[in-house]
Amino acid sequence: MRQITDRQQEVLNFISYSTKTNSYPPTVREISDHFNISIRAVQDHIAALQKKGFISIKPKSSRSIKVLQESSSFQEEPETFIGKVPVLGTVAAGKPLLSEENLDGYINLTEPFVRPGKSYFALRVRGTSMINAGILEGDLAIIEQASTAVDGQIIVAVIDDAITLKRYYKESGRVKLQPENPAFQPIYCTDLRIVGILSNIVRTY
Repeated sequence: MRQITDRQQEVLNFISYSTKTNSYPPTVREISDHFNISIRAVQDHIAALQKKGFISIKPKSSRSIKVLQESSSFQEEPETFIGKVPVLGTVAAGKPLLSEENLDGYINLTEPFVRPGKSYFALRVRGTSMINAGILEGDLAIIEQASTAVDGQIIVAVIDDAITLKRYYKESGRVKLQPENPAFQPIYCTDLRIVGILSNIVRTY
């Protein structure tokens, strides 16, 4: 078996993790989004992995990547952390964010989506205010619980019992929550509660 590069190993691990977690492999777009690399770069890595015998692909078919053999550096359990993340449905005004009334089930995620020692929840994305950040309606936003943030991070904030997902900036005497869509205006406020920071996006087709 021919050796693979470190990046090819990471892509192979991600394909394997995603397949085991979701019972289906990731798409090229999902791999691209996860590693923040171009579609072309992903295609090159996949072609190399296929040529070296680690994966097979069914041409012109979505979610057709199949792991044939994991490299010698691949680590199985117990090295792979699996987190049970609560998925929140429609959040009622006045109810605590993680209350039982808001719970809409759980999703099991592995590293690098979640990491040991951290607490997470997931929210279904509604609307198109963050599309230029690659966040689409229907996506599942994986949120690391946090009460503080730094400029530029995408956060989940509670304002007047309403929840919003926006990019955070602190200004003199106020906070700006910036959408990633020019059709939407920023939100300015002095009283908000940060409940989490965007960690990952899970998308299905």
